[in-house]
Amino acid sequence: MTGFHLAQFNVATLLHPLDDPRTAPFVELLAPINALADGTPGFVWRLAEEGEPDATGLRPLGADVIVNYSVWESHEALWDFVYRSRHLEVLRRRREWFRRHVDMHLVMWWIPAGHVPTVAEGVERLELLRAQGPSPRAFTFASAYTAEEAAAPAT
Repeated sequence: MTGFHLAQFNVATLLHPLDDPRTAPFVELLAPINALADGTPGFVWRLAEEGEPDATGLRPLGADVIVNYSVWESHEALWDFVYRSRHLEVLRRRREWFRRHVDMHLVMWWIPAGHVPTVAEGVERLELLRAQGPSPRAFTFASAYTAEEAAAPAT
């Protein structure tokens, strides 16, 4: 279905502050991985603080929780970036820098093309996924829905 893009919002709880030497390898990877995302086919948008290259200073869910938020043309484009690019190396090292989440920490949903989602929307969708499980309004890679399913009237 044309006219829709895939939003993804995920959170990570830091083991140590971003300025701690133990977190330095992650911080050093931010710029190259963000640049990789920006240049990946199917990439549309990512959250960055005003005047900053990323969103690591935004903490809507607590002082030790950072967020990552992006929009993609398709599920496949996001999948390819996450699991078929250098991003996978960073993902494999996440336990060096972040606590293991007990709750869902990543949510995806379809948005109208051209819509720039807010942080409040991301938090709301994550809370919806945590409270009700996967649905066309809030899902994961393992429980994905199509744009058509998301656009269908609720029954």
